[in-house]
Amino acid sequence: MGKKKPRPRRSFTPEFKAEIVKLCRRGDRSVGQIAKDFDSHALLLRRLTDER
Repeated sequence: MGKKKPRPRRSFTPEFKAEIVKLCRRGDRSVGQIAKDFDSHALLLRRLTDER
């Protein structure tokens, strides 16, 4: 069985990050649900919200 190729590293624009932070802080959805909607990880979103 061969090795699985790693997923390419993504980069996000400052505008995208700001929008994600705004969605997380609004509170109508959980961070986990927002991460799932944007095909991301909740830990990444939590780190973004802590930075701002």
